[in-house]
Amino acid sequence: MTVKTAQARVNLANIIENQLGYSIHKSPSARINNLDSDSYSSQGQQQLPYKIKADVGLLERAHTRQEIQFIKRQENIETIMAMAMGFCPDVTGRHQPDSDWIERFISLCEDTANTSMQKLWAKILAGETVSPGTFSIKSLQTLKHMTQREADALQRCTSLCGFNEKDNSNLILLGFYKKPSLFDLLRKGNKVSLNLGKTPISFPDILTLMDINLLYRKEIESAVLKAGQEFNLSFMHQRLTLKAKSNDLVLSYYKFTQTGDELRKLIASPVNKAYKQIVSTSLEEEFETSWQVTK
Repeated sequence: MTVKTAQARVNLANIIENQLGYSIHKSPSARINNLDSDSYSSQGQQQLPYKIKADVGLLERAHTRQEIQFIKRQENIETIMAMAMGFCPDVTGRHQPDSDWIERFISLCEDTANTSMQKLWAKILAGETVSPGTFSIKSLQTLKHMTQREADALQRCTSLCGFNEKDNSNLILLGFYKKPSLFDLLRKGNKVSLNLGKTPISFPDILTLMDINLLYRKEIESAVLKAGQEFNLSFMHQRLTLKAKSNDLVLSYYKFTQTGDELRKLIASPVNKAYKQIVSTSLEEEFETSWQVTK
């Protein structure tokens, strides 16, 4: 047995003891370590090489496991609520959050032990307290099933996310094309795309957010822009203005769903510097681009 294998077995034994409340040991009568081999007792039960070490019966051990789960859930709830107090600003709230929403919140967040994920739950509770109706039950359900990897993908994408005031949505700009005329039907094939490969996000990140319904699966196009018409996006502390130099320009982007919009609010990320540079250089042929610092 290698050191790595031995350490893995120790880690697994610790997990089992933490979850069940009892340690596990190798059975003195065990002769096999391979569960693919068939070995059965006289009662027809498979003989396992490891057994839980306890002087109490199965029912009491089940009660112990339930108590451990209750304690962990209570600890998770209390930690999240304590974090929420720290996140909550000292402002006047319009009214109390809906009591049914609070009950659903507690039932959905109680199994979250990861500190990073607990912070997201705490921000939701603080935000809902300040402005009830900000977060839907659907968003809570999505967050409950989100993994840390998915949350990390959302955070990376947030640094590329701009807010479009016209339709009250968040989006990731992808590029543009000039709408083809009757004499130039192939022009759309020459679409200018932003090289997102030079930013922190990857295509798997995009697919991940699509799979959990935070991004719409298809690219969305803006209305046709005429010469002199502006398209504005707000980022954290910065505002991007794109002013069309010619007629018939169409921007393309990935748009966040309603659930994506709500959960994106939990993550405050300044616009990524590499993305900012890519936008300015890639669109300069057909757009005047300007960035302004906002409060």
